[in-house]
Amino acid sequence: MLVSSEWLNEFVPVADLSADELGDRLSRTGLEVDGISTLNDGLKKVVIGKTLEVVDHPDSDHLHICQVDVGEDEPLQIVCGAPNVAAGQKVIVALQNSWIAGHQKIKKGKMRGVTSYGMICALDEIGFSTAVLPREYVEGIMVLPDDAPIGMDIVEYLKMDDPIIDIDVTPNRGDALSMQGVAYDVGAIYERPVTIPTVPLDQYTTNGEKMAGLTVKVQNPDHVKEYNAVLVKDVKIAKSPLWMQLRLMKAGIRPINNVVDITNYIMMTTGHPLHAFDYDKLTTQTIETRDANDGETLVTLDGEKRELQAGDIVITDGERPIALAGVMGGEATEVDDATTNVLIEAAVFDGASVRKSERRLGLVSEAGIRNERGVNESNTLASGIEAAELMQQYAGGKVQEDVIHTTTLDTKPIEITTTRTYINQLLGLSLAMDEMLAIFDRLGFAVEVGVSDDELTVSVPRRRWDISIPADLAEEVARIYGYDKIPSSLPEMRPSDVGLTDAQRFERHSHQTMRSLGFDEVISYSLTSEDKLHVLDPNTDETMALSHPMSNDRQFMRTTLLGSLMDIAKYNRARQVMDVQIYELGSVYGVNDGTPYERQHLAALWTGQADRGDWSNPKGESVDFYRMKGVLETYFERLNMTGTIHFEATDQIKDMHPGQTAAIHFQTADNDTVIGFVGIIHPQLAEAYDLEKQTAVFELDLEPLVSVPEQAVVQAGIPKFPGSQQDIALIVDESVSHQDIIDIIREVSDSYLADVELFDIYRGEHIPDGKKSMAYTLKYLNPDGNLVDQEVSDDVQKIKQALEEKWHAELR
Repeated sequence: MLVSSEWLNEFVPVADLSADELGDRLSRTGLEVDGISTLNDGLKKVVIGKTLEVVDHPDSDHLHICQVDVGEDEPLQIVCGAPNVAAGQKVIVALQNSWIAGHQKIKKGKMRGVTSYGMICALDEIGFSTAVLPREYVEGIMVLPDDAPIGMDIVEYLKMDDPIIDIDVTPNRGDALSMQGVAYDVGAIYERPVTIPTVPLDQYTTNGEKMAGLTVKVQNPDHVKEYNAVLVKDVKIAKSPLWMQLRLMKAGIRPINNVVDITNYIMMTTGHPLHAFDYDKLTTQTIETRDANDGETLVTLDGEKRELQAGDIVITDGERPIALAGVMGGEATEVDDATTNVLIEAAVFDGASVRKSERRLGLVSEAGIRNERGVNESNTLASGIEAAELMQQYAGGKVQEDVIHTTTLDTKPIEITTTRTYINQLLGLSLAMDEMLAIFDRLGFAVEVGVSDDELTVSVPRRRWDISIPADLAEEVARIYGYDKIPSSLPEMRPSDVGLTDAQRFERHSHQTMRSLGFDEVISYSLTSEDKLHVLDPNTDETMALSHPMSNDRQFMRTTLLGSLMDIAKYNRARQVMDVQIYELGSVYGVNDGTPYERQHLAALWTGQADRGDWSNPKGESVDFYRMKGVLETYFERLNMTGTIHFEATDQIKDMHPGQTAAIHFQTADNDTVIGFVGIIHPQLAEAYDLEKQTAVFELDLEPLVSVPEQAVVQAGIPKFPGSQQDIALIVDESVSHQDIIDIIREVSDSYLADVELFDIYRGEHIPDGKKSMAYTLKYLNPDGNLVDQEVSDDVQKIKQALEEKWHAELR
């Protein structure tokens, strides 16, 4: 919100305040000021002149030689290239050795052989933004009114030294999106009277839904809470007065014509958006509000054809949409130079519906912002009538006394009951009742003190629709009293040993373990693009998409962590970080049976060299499946959970190498749950991300593990008796995994088997194709006595027999 100090002074006296002081006080009371500026920055020796004579330059097809009266003894000769310059105009002149916008100095010079003693300036050349210039002056100079005094400093004439305060209005303070709304706050801060002109509503007759020649039908009162229509006849479209154009430009709005400018002027003054229809273009003399139908179209004022859908609010003439309510009018009923009768719409629309239509169609406007954040429901009709009276004054129109007014709103003040004790306790203050009453009086809130002398019933005017509960009143007291005056103190808290929750303890342990294993933590976006949504994702649940994403790259909630880790690894390798060992513990999202969910996952990626080597092993060692599997085994071992983890080969996970991938099972007494996978990514995916072919990854769903109790750790005694071990070598099919063999050994052994260790895998000479040799050491130990050789031999024989039967193993 750009606030002109000169305009603000019309409602509350601020002329004696410096802009910096005012901006500082506003910031400290909740209206954050982003900056303060003036339009005259750097201007010097720029005055008003009058063109006495304008002739074409003999050596140019676009330059003109002008004789300009600037209030000196002799006219100045100035060469000007503006296409609209003509004799008899009042213009803006930069004199010789003057300074204009951009710190540009104007000197005497020659243009195509003709001496020029200054410059006739356009508005943008003296500091105005081209975005707010009247369209007729965008490519040319501004022609000033005939009564502009020759020789007067342009800064004084256009009030360019007026400080403009840029306020960053928060969404809850829609009331501050108007000059009057800011004036109320300034009045409360400085204890100064606020003067708001009274609109003579009693001079007009409100007739419900009908007036002479027009009927209004509100078909959707839940979305159109109030609708007013004021008719102004016999208007003459022209420029609005210069003072109004200047105020609009300072507020960031481009002047169009007197009718449109007046609606914008009232919007900036009261915060109430208005719309002007060309009354004669209403084919049925009917205004009907309703919800749009899917597929309906409307050509808006910007010339774009918009497709509407259910949920949009439309204004129709009984047959066709003529405006998108609260957002933008339609081209079919646009006010143009031929307009003579204007129908002013002043309404209250449902803010949520307006916001959805704005965002979907990309039609964010000053009117839309105010309609979506809320408007002062108590001055809707008054705003429409005030605009009509300005059109009568500045467009020569005649306001019709009959006014349509239909409403479902209660505009009485909102009454909120609270206590002085509650407000003081909430703020940490000890204000007396008189002090608190004085603050509410400065805000313009009526207060009734209860019988207890502590209870307050505050009547909040509808212009402050952001206040509805006692806590809001406390905030107002804090704002006006001064946040900087509230004493600093620590809250009273009883010490308690809260400790960590199971989830927090588990998460901390996971981080410590992964870091101790050499992995670097990364934190990535929870949003991803559609093409990366299912990279390395075995999940088949529905996904969650954002309704209004910031970009296509951040459109969906991620369903896996590994997609982000792949991007990070690619980024690092592109910058010559070839060995990447990273992990992330974070949330993934999805929809299961219509219910959204968020789950904690742990994922890791390892690519490049696991060991760079040294003089004895120059080549080092690359990452492989077993190294990453070892990481997981260490991770689970340190968790010390009741339950077992086992790995099962799988080729069903997209983007993973079908021969080097395993599903991770968590097994308890009750069930067997797949909690993730580990393996090598598919070579094609590795190539797409410029990673090593042997890039290992895993991803775990941590939810089933968090609440699993830990196993009791019991210190075993030092063995008093020697153990024994035997080696066995087996030839088995390639499809038989190490885990398959271990499971059989553990299942059939009923002796003192303490450990099983794989020490060799061999493929090659003397081993048939499709087979492999696997050699194990079986370690036995009797903690209570010496082992008997026969017991060990019998157990080994039983194991061999079971392996032969189950996996057709051949003993070597």
